Amino acid sequence: MTGEPDGPEDRLRRFATIWSRAVFPVTSTSLTRPELEQQLLPLARRLSDALKARTFDAAEGQAVGAALVAAHCTDPEALSRSLDCVDAYLVLYCGEDGLQDALRTRSARLQHAMAAGFAGALRERTLAEQEAISQAALNARSTVAEALHASEARFRAVFEGAAIGIGIADLEGNILQVNGALLRMFGGSEQGVRGRKVPEWTHPEDAPQVWRLYEELVRGEREHYHVEKAFYRPDGTALWTNLTVSLLRDADGRPQYQLALMEDTTERRLLNLRLRYEATHDALTGLPNRTLFFERLEKAVSGGNDQRFGLCYLDLDGFKTINDSLGHAAGDRLLVEVADRLQSCATAPGEMVARLGGDEFVALTTGPDTEREVDALADRIMNALVTPVRIDGRELTVRGSIGIVEGPAGERGPAEVLRSADITMYRAKSAGGNRFELADPEADARAITRHGLTTALPAALDRGEFFIEYQPLVHLGDGSVHGAEALVRWLHPQHGVLGPDRFIPLAEHTGLIVPLGRWVLEQSVRQACQWQERHADSGPLRINVNLSPCQLTHPGLVQDTVDILEREGLDAEALCLEVTESALIGADDDLLKPLRRLAEMGVDIALDDFGTGYSNLANLRRLPVSILKLDRSFTQGMQQFPADPVDLKIVEGIVSLAHSLDLAVTVEGVETGAQAEQLRILGCDTAQGWYYARPGPPDRLHELALVDATG
Repeated sequence: MTGEPDGPEDRLRRFATIWSRAVFPVTSTSLTRPELEQQLLPLARRLSDALKARTFDAAEGQAVGAALVAAHCTDPEALSRSLDCVDAYLVLYCGEDGLQDALRTRSARLQHAMAAGFAGALRERTLAEQEAISQAALNARSTVAEALHASEARFRAVFEGAAIGIGIADLEGNILQVNGALLRMFGGSEQGVRGRKVPEWTHPEDAPQVWRLYEELVRGEREHYHVEKAFYRPDGTALWTNLTVSLLRDADGRPQYQLALMEDTTERRLLNLRLRYEATHDALTGLPNRTLFFERLEKAVSGGNDQRFGLCYLDLDGFKTINDSLGHAAGDRLLVEVADRLQSCATAPGEMVARLGGDEFVALTTGPDTEREVDALADRIMNALVTPVRIDGRELTVRGSIGIVEGPAGERGPAEVLRSADITMYRAKSAGGNRFELADPEADARAITRHGLTTALPAALDRGEFFIEYQPLVHLGDGSVHGAEALVRWLHPQHGVLGPDRFIPLAEHTGLIVPLGRWVLEQSVRQACQWQERHADSGPLRINVNLSPCQLTHPGLVQDTVDILEREGLDAEALCLEVTESALIGADDDLLKPLRRLAEMGVDIALDDFGTGYSNLANLRRLPVSILKLDRSFTQGMQQFPADPVDLKIVEGIVSLAHSLDLAVTVEGVETGAQAEQLRILGCDTAQGWYYARPGPPDRLHELALVDATG
């Protein structure tokens, strides 16, 4: 027999049917099972929609949990069966093929949200019931007093028929009467209740005000009070109650008896404790989660003046490789093993371990001597990770990087402490990992500033916060201005003018260097065209623009350069692109191909910082360069007379080699006249440095060129 497969609505109804069958036996309702199913159907639809929604919304799960309470499914077993039903059947009947793992994770989060919504609604309902009980107690005070005076039989009917526990005692605390409901709360033994004095019912978890309120009541200073109180049953177990105690007066208004009304809240409290545990502990490892850790950390950092704290922030090295190669199941088992080892490292009073998420763990210690204790804790953690973890027949080596923050309480907030530990952990990881580092406020500040600059870079380019300064290139033969190097600056709203060393590495890391470099090239070429118009009689002024390694590998480099030159109308021979020597060490033909194409067009390629990259000089023959820019470290010894003879020999050899290969030589960092003269004698072609001019606006170059032209 064949037929059409069930549609989404049919599968949804089937899920609602299973759900209703699971919870109906433990639901206090006058509805039939099919009628309950009709009530659960829209809740099932909400869960299905939340399961497949683009983004997770915990409010949907919380609303379903609250709706269970509204449907009189208030028994804790009803919640437990509902969560089991959702766990087993929601993804099966309402999920989509191919997304099972993601949907099961979403389903687990919905279950947590349902439990939270159920607890919240149950708490609100309980508070309303408590208010009603409190009002009933006030009314009962008058009713019971009248009943005692009017009719013993009538009083007994009220007393014994009440669903809540009721007890009457005199003002000395002697228990005179208790009803059956109260006896059942205490295990049904009259000997365990009658004959006891009220002051004997103490419990270690009594709130400080409980017995103060009691004394005020028996002295006639208050009419009633309401508290949450625990009692010991005869078998030693705890009975938690909502307790309302009222004062009964005689016909003349004198205090005579005390009346206690008790509601058993033990099961509700256990459910709340269970939900609290699930909300504050990691489901995989059982360790405290981020929520509970932040609560403890906040207490630790806001403690007294004599208190200190120490925090170890651990991130496993190479954990992603384990997940990618062995699968997430193996990764989870590794995390469980690591959690167990960390738990064994933090057993002293004031110590705790938590999992923040992924492969990130934290260990916290508090007390007056955490400067020593936190180092010892970090040592224990590192030693605990030494032994390999055996999973599926493989031995996995576990390594970790730890950032340590230690200090007195009251100086920093929890978010600031955790951020410092996180930054320090990454400093340990960047130093090679498998080690721990102590927090350094200056390093933290640099990292925070670096992060702020990184996030501000994209908007800065859109807002036009970058500008270019130009440093002249001078011909050593006649001292004429040959051109200029374009140097980009960032006018930051808070930090002022920033040099390229502050933001170019960040732009390279984020990929913004490509649009930023294109903007610098475009602005520089446009400026060169303006110089050409002003110096038509004295020869063209060239423009040098730096290229980063990221730009070299960008496929649009050649086309962008051609488009900009053609659009602005500048000859290719007036442009020089500077590439650092380190960027071309070991470069293959694919990397050199765009540079060769640009060189064939007439664009000069300069090898910047020459002499610092430890490259083979023989490589110069295969590089498409026409200019060597000699690093300033080779010429610093020439700033004074007489010059360092070793430096003279090195520079003389480089110049001779370059000229034999038809390469021009430019020298950076010229700061004195003696240095400039010595470089001229050695045969260097052009130079730049503070001796001639510092980087500045484009008009300054125009002024220098006019001075050269007029002699």
